[in-house]
Amino acid sequence: MKHVRAFSGKDNLVDLIEENYNLLPVLSRFNVPLGFQNKRIDEVCRENNIDADVFLFIVNFILSGKLDADKLASVSPLAIVDFLHNSHDYFLRYKFPHIRRNLLAALDDCHNDINPAIISFFDSYIEEVKKHFSYEEKTVFPYIRTLMSEKSCDYSIAEFKRNHDEIGEKLTELKNIILRFYTTSKPNRMYDVLVDLYNAEEDLDCHNDIENQILIPLVTMIEMKNDHQ
Repeated sequence: MKHVRAFSGKDNLVDLIEENYNLLPVLSRFNVPLGFQNKRIDEVCRENNIDADVFLFIVNFILSGKLDADKLASVSPLAIVDFLHNSHDYFLRYKFPHIRRNLLAALDDCHNDINPAIISFFDSYIEEVKKHFSYEEKTVFPYIRTLMSEKSCDYSIAEFKRNHDEIGEKLTELKNIILRFYTTSKPNRMYDVLVDLYNAEEDLDCHNDIENQILIPLVTMIEMKNDHQ
């Protein structure tokens, strides 16, 4: 098994990308501009008003799949919320429209009987994701901002935890339908779509892990601290 190094602010940002280029969309959700030359991670974060501790906490979590529990209490929940909000925008405004365009271009005319069903299946999935994200945007994130301002609120992160559903299952179904049953005269285009679906599935799983393993435990700690004050 390949050893995964832990990155610090003193490391070069390009080295981080070389370690795992799948982190590129994560950089975009932190609003890290391209053209970082040979700058260190802490330099790039400072120049772009990015919380370096949160940036490193998330990327190291993604790289290793392990949570640095000792550092969790020092992470800003508001910075995590900002990152998750940017992730919602990324999926809804860029990633899913991009996949839909590619999917439309990959559909074969010989399947005009089932093509509308495939698009309808994908669109219904997007509506589920929108509903999922909307709950977080309208209820969970405002609650966390209220909590950090030390104002009272009739809600707790435990309610979010109880109702936090997985959102990748239907995407997995679509991927399997295409893999197993969709014959095409345009395989290159459909293979591109499948790569997009696999990437989106992994990205959504990671997004879910950040909420479950970072945001929820962090906010729970803050709630407990406030209750004992």
